[in-house]
This record gives sequence, C-alpha cells and structure tokens, in this order.
Amino acid sequence: MQRIDDILQQFAPITLQEMEAVKLMNRIDTKYVMPMSLLPQLLQLAQQDYFVQAINGKRTGDYDTVYYDTEDLEMYIRHHDRQLVRQKIRVREYVDSHLFFLEVKRKNNKGRTKKKRISIPSFTLTPDTVGQGKLTWRVDDFLAAKSWYHFEQITPRLRTAFTRITLVNTQKTERLTIDTALAFTNLRSCRMVTYPEMVIVELKRDGNVPSPMIGIMQQLRIKPLKISKYCIGTAMTTPEVKQNRFKLKIRKLAKLLNAEPVAASTHQHQNE
Repeated sequence: MQRIDDILQQFAPITLQEMEAVKLMNRIDTKYVMPMSLLPQLLQLAQQDYFVQAINGKRTGDYDTVYYDTEDLEMYIRHHDRQLVRQKIRVREYVDSHLFFLEVKRKNNKGRTKKKRISIPSFTLTPDTVGQGKLTWRVDDFLAAKSWYHFEQITPRLRTAFTRITLVNTQKTERLTIDTALAFTNLRSCRMVTYPEMVIVELKRDGNVPSPMIGIMQQLRIKPLKISKYCIGTAMTTPEVKQNRFKLKIRKLAKLLNAEPVAASTHQHQNE
C-alpha cells in the first residue's frame, strides 16, 4: 500500500494564509467513517480536485482538544437525546502551529454548524484569561455572550487527540478534514481508548454546493454517518454514562472498521 505521506506530496499545496478565505464558520457538515485501508485510494481519487494544507512543508497536522461540559454532562446528554439545538465548548491546540483557541460550536435545528472562537495563550483556562489578537474577550465574558454556559458551570471532561489532513477544493468553496490516529481520554478517570483503524472524514460546505468528494465517497461505497468525536469518546471512556442511543453506532463502527477500539494505558493530560 502506498504511504500516505507519499500520496500527499503529489497534491498542490495551499498555505495557512490562503486558507483564511475558506474558514466556513457557518456551514453544513457531512461526515463519513471509513477504515484506514481505504485512505490511500480516497486521496488518489481526490488529487485533481483538491489542494492540501501545508504548514512549514508538513502536510499533516496534530491536534489536541479538551472538551468542557457541566458536572452532569448536559452537552453530551442533549446530543444523546437527539436535541437538534445543542452546543459544545472546547479548547483546541493546533500543535504544529502552537496556536490555542477556545471554541463554542452551536448546531441549529436546520443542521447548520456555527463556530465562535477566540485565540488564547495556552490550554490553561481561567475566567479572566484574555483572548489574543483582534478579539480580546475575557473568557468568562466570551462564554456568557456566545454560549449558554458560564465558566463556573463547566469543567474539562474529555481529551481527544488525532492527526489531521486538510484538503480544500480547487474552487475554494469547501474544506475536507481527514482525521486519523484518534485517541480519547477521560479527564476524570484517565481511561484512554484509541481507534487506530478509524478515519473520520468531514466535508464542510456553505450550503449544499456541488462537491467532488460526494462522488468519490459514492465510488468507494462509503455512506454518510453522523458521528461526534466528543460523544463517542465520552461513551467509550465513561461506561456509567447514559449511552443507549450510541450503542448501535458503536457496534456499527466496529463492524465497519472490522476492529474494536483499543483500551490504551492511561495518563493524565497536563493543561499547560
């Protein structure tokens, strides 16, 4: 099987600065899950229609994310209970760029995702942490204005880590993220689960504009699958949490990937 890095070198690159025009902070997301064995074929089929994001010559990026939730996991439960309008709050580190963002993601009842974020100096989050750059919100003010939750209501619950490939179509109307090497850690129990065979592909568009990737996925016989990293990670690392409506999806993932998740050695995440 051809190495992923070798295939990515055959793509025309797009820089982080050029990516600014394709932020899509208000968008429609379509997600797919597929086994790692199909990724080389997907990339080969996508070469003519997509650029690959490159940072300092590197065409993959490492991401580290801490999701916050209430003590009773209200954000997780709303998703589990199929509430169409819901939010997630997270701090994400773009490891290769050394950038940190506090992000509030809101899904509305029309299926659109809106994301608001501010740049912050590190994973360490306090109410009076001040956003950097043009948006100099205090964290408590930002959450009060952009989310349903106040800072004192939420605590770190789940860490997700993965490696991402980001593609942009040549018309610059969509972004495609391809996440591999997924690992989930419960920040209370330190229980860790990894999905070495899982690839999550997310198509991000401003509306239902035509996309080459939809045809590629049809060619590979990969159907859309609604999936939340936060919810799957929480369910897999928190056996006591309500998860009846996710059990079928977890079994479907195991069948699709022909592999079960791996319980890994635990370690405490350092928010520094």
